[in-house]
Amino acid sequence: MKKIYFNGQGHKVAAPVTSKEAYFVIRNSVSNRENLLKAHQGDEEAKRRLVQFNYNDLLPDGKLAGCCHPSSYFAGDVDCEGIQASKEIAQRFLEHKDEIGLMELSRSARYGLHYVCRRQMGRTILENQVRVALVTKTEMDTSAHDLQRVMFTVTADSDELLYLDEGIFQEPLTIEESEREYELLKQREQQGLEEVPAGAMKQNKHYRPWEDEMSDGGCQMEDVPQPSTISPQPSKTFNGVPYSSIIDEWWRQHGGEPKEGVRNIALHKLAVHLRTICDNRQDVLLEVMPRFGLSDAELRSIIASACKDQPKGLTLEMKAVLKVLNVNCQESAVTLQTSPSAPPEMPKKLPKLIKLLVSKTPDIYKPTVAQAVFPSLGAHLWQTEFEYIDGVKHQATLMNVVMAETGAGKSCIDKPIQAIMADINARDKENLAREKAWKDEVNSKGANKDKAKRPEGLIIQQIDADMTNAAFVMRLQESDGHFLYLKINEIQQLDALKGNGKGGQQFQIICLAFDPGNEYGQTRVGTQSISGRVMVLFNFNACTTINKGRQYFHGVLVDGPISRINFCTIPEQPIGSPIPKYGKYDEKFAEELKPYIDNLCAARGEIFCPEAYKLAKKLDAELKEKAIESQSRTYENLSFRANVIAYLKACVLYVANGCKWEKSIEDFIRWSLNYDMWCKMEFFGDAITQANRFTGPSNNQPRSILLDMPPVFTRKDVELLYTKRGMDARKVPQAIRSWKHRNLIIEVGKDTYKQLKYVA
Repeated sequence: MKKIYFNGQGHKVAAPVTSKEAYFVIRNSVSNRENLLKAHQGDEEAKRRLVQFNYNDLLPDGKLAGCCHPSSYFAGDVDCEGIQASKEIAQRFLEHKDEIGLMELSRSARYGLHYVCRRQMGRTILENQVRVALVTKTEMDTSAHDLQRVMFTVTADSDELLYLDEGIFQEPLTIEESEREYELLKQREQQGLEEVPAGAMKQNKHYRPWEDEMSDGGCQMEDVPQPSTISPQPSKTFNGVPYSSIIDEWWRQHGGEPKEGVRNIALHKLAVHLRTICDNRQDVLLEVMPRFGLSDAELRSIIASACKDQPKGLTLEMKAVLKVLNVNCQESAVTLQTSPSAPPEMPKKLPKLIKLLVSKTPDIYKPTVAQAVFPSLGAHLWQTEFEYIDGVKHQATLMNVVMAETGAGKSCIDKPIQAIMADINARDKENLAREKAWKDEVNSKGANKDKAKRPEGLIIQQIDADMTNAAFVMRLQESDGHFLYLKINEIQQLDALKGNGKGGQQFQIICLAFDPGNEYGQTRVGTQSISGRVMVLFNFNACTTINKGRQYFHGVLVDGPISRINFCTIPEQPIGSPIPKYGKYDEKFAEELKPYIDNLCAARGEIFCPEAYKLAKKLDAELKEKAIESQSRTYENLSFRANVIAYLKACVLYVANGCKWEKSIEDFIRWSLNYDMWCKMEFFGDAITQANRFTGPSNNQPRSILLDMPPVFTRKDVELLYTKRGMDARKVPQAIRSWKHRNLIIEVGKDTYKQLKYVA
């Protein structure tokens, strides 16, 4: 496949140097040799004029082509104190050249060393640099780990160029492969998944990773006992069975002991599953895990990464191992949880607007605020539509309810929303003053006097919590197509919109607002009465306790309001926790927020965001996959509109950002959708299932039927589980067909199936 290279300005350029001869010609140019000599003597300007080379994209004129995607190689430099130290360190590199994948080694302008190594795929440049530094016991520059590593090159003299593998001129990755690799590496960086010592994340010119006692993005060595300080002889058995026997059976079920090149990955996977039967104790794992030649430091790094989070119960794969060994799992202290006990964690890298809006919020409340700001942001869009993947055009109808216990801090959403609504609030005050002046004039005149007509252009978007249904219709009539917005402290305040004691109209309004094109209103015969039918454009924020929220929606569980609302929560804190501290929402904050609000206010017409559209399709497929695996009709039904909500959020962020997409938007929207679904299933899942005349499992979160099936199972096994869960066993054949179609299982005998992958 033909490759295309770009320079720093994004222009296409000629193909890079691909031969050793051309490489030497550039390095040995007269100007480069002269500059090198001056650089040795301390001339910084001459050093800057040395040929720059990023080892994969070098142009014939010696200039850097630029690297759009990561290469199969990476570079690093080592500072050396004098020529003797340089020789000793170079010897170490050459001794370990096969282990580190050395492609080139040369002296730098100041007698340090520059190296190029083959990159371990799936690992970031920083992870690879740490690996090389650990093997060669050399200092590294942690500030130099970007994907376009550029170095000053020296000449090709024998005393300067110490090693060269001609494979460096052949890039095995295609552009498509590089793009996929780039996405993977950026995800590892952005989500903090890099398995490196804590010190490697800091800007450190002379960093020694072998002295940093533990890795995994912040774990310090004191968290993992040294062999000499490990608690007295941790048990090397689980329920009487030696861990060594469990590990032997693990390898038997997973293709045998790992070969060199994949041992770290295989050991990490083993540790992840083994931790579930040793109380997540790193000291126990350090004692019982096989090493396959790894040092203590390397094994500790793997174990620390595996034990980063508390296990959520015995994994299906570990259960299969223990079953073969006849181990009684019931006697262990392992809790067999069937679902996440907390909502998914918010990504660390946020879209710029969300990052700003949560910047003054204590960490505990940031996920809540990040979800709750969208109704007020959407209220700024006027006559703006976004076409969803089903072809239906939606305006930014977004409604949010915070459900959390008393005293949890639900008011955390107040200040950010006030800041967002500041411009609308200012205009509303002016129009409210005009409306009041008109009312005062009308009331001051007698019944037979001519009275002024109601003023034109009374756009008042923020409505009162105690507004009557008639007043709501009037505000919609006068809004000129703008969203009405309501913020209430208690969800029960929506009852004011019930209308003449009929009840339920507030829920009807929620449904009509979310579904495009619906009209709402009332017809009255009185000349002073409010009559008319209008399009419902209505966003709101509300708060409630969990019990009150469940009670409030109890009568409409299957009628649609819940699926149209975005829910969020606040985790309960330990008794005696310190009071969270907020930042100041000052003028500087308002100035930083203004460009985003201006972008929303300026938008008109139909706006298409290709990235949001593509993401909505991707998320739709993921939701379907989870619904099929769990066979949860409740989850599937709730997921339909949850994805629409997520899509509209993505579009709002896109418009607010000047119609520019950020990679962080995708990660945030995926999290936002999963968070919303977690809340809906947690707070209403069981009740909705029962309202649909299913008893369902006691746990609300969707759980794959396959999770409770052994690696090999029969149709009868599935039918029994369906019956136990109160599900219709007649639908088992349909479920099995779906699993086979999605390559989750294969048929290995009559009505007998084997799982191809496990859903954790």
